[in-house]
Amino acid sequence: MKDRSSDPILLSRGYRRVTVLMGLFFMGLAATVLVLADDETLLGSAVAALVLVLLGLDAVVSALRGRRSLLSRIGALP
Repeated sequence: MKDRSSDPILLSRGYRRVTVLMGLFFMGLAATVLVLADDETLLGSAVAALVLVLLGLDAVVSALRGRRSLLSRIGALP
């Protein structure tokens, strides 16, 4: 396992702030998905909102702990 103290990116204050903001954005997006859901799409919207909340929460906790979040591990998508 890589020692996080040797990775200067994870220790930078700017990186951690952006990660927290992205986590909060994903949690807000989850709330929006639930608000816009109707009776026909409630189950699917609830599952999607749960995934978004978990990803957002992971990003915030990871930033506070100084480690990479799941979102950052995905990498660039084509």
